[in-house]
Amino acid sequence: MNAPVVSIITVVYNAKEPLAKTMQSVREQKARYPYIEYIVVDGTSKDGTLELINQNLDIVSRWISEPDKGIYDAMNKGLGMASGDFVWFLNAGDFIYSDRFLEQAFAQDVPSDATPDGRADVYYGQTQLVDADWKPAGMRRLRAPEKLRPGSFRMGMLVCHQSVLVRRALAEPYDMRYKCSADYNWVLQALEKARRIANTHQIVSCYLKGGKSRQMLVLSWKERFRIMRLHFGLLPTLWSHGLIVLRLFLPVKRDYAA
Repeated sequence: MNAPVVSIITVVYNAKEPLAKTMQSVREQKARYPYIEYIVVDGTSKDGTLELINQNLDIVSRWISEPDKGIYDAMNKGLGMASGDFVWFLNAGDFIYSDRFLEQAFAQDVPSDATPDGRADVYYGQTQLVDADWKPAGMRRLRAPEKLRPGSFRMGMLVCHQSVLVRRALAEPYDMRYKCSADYNWVLQALEKARRIANTHQIVSCYLKGGKSRQMLVLSWKERFRIMRLHFGLLPTLWSHGLIVLRLFLPVKRDYAA
């Protein structure tokens, strides 16, 4: 099978240092797997981000710097600029766990009648947290299941946005009605349309450990409730939220990847 082109999209605003980490991981990935289209969408940064982009034009396929209406508007711009077979969102500060991830993920593919090219429609894996020094800080509390289905998201966003690749033909624009949880809705929509979903059995990405403000967390919960009700119905959503609340009181398994 021909190697698919992956459009990696990075959204950034005044985050030069985190962007440098993301770009370095893309560079290392591209050295192993050259079929990468790298797109950077900047929101008119003033901190030297533009200079950094210009210093890395050997790996940046296309980029823009202009005002936007928020992160999901910027991500929609990146999606509109993409031309690859798959899209993968790695925003400033996110980085790829292994420089052989794409090479190994696609090597697992076998011919299938489910999709015209034999590839899966969605690839996913685990996510690791890192601290301010980019050192491992444990795995994400919510773990990607062995088999991922749309119904898996009734228990929350089990697969991190940074750790999922979606066939571009299935990738809809982010719904701008949501301010915090449009990524949850976006991944769920892709899972609902996917004919084949592949677990890479890898740690896919890393992202900086941090917390949302209480106000943002409340808004995120409200939005996810609306999204879950839309996709699963009211009673299943109420039941799932009861289980989610119960899960918050369970002990967290602390483990660290090398």
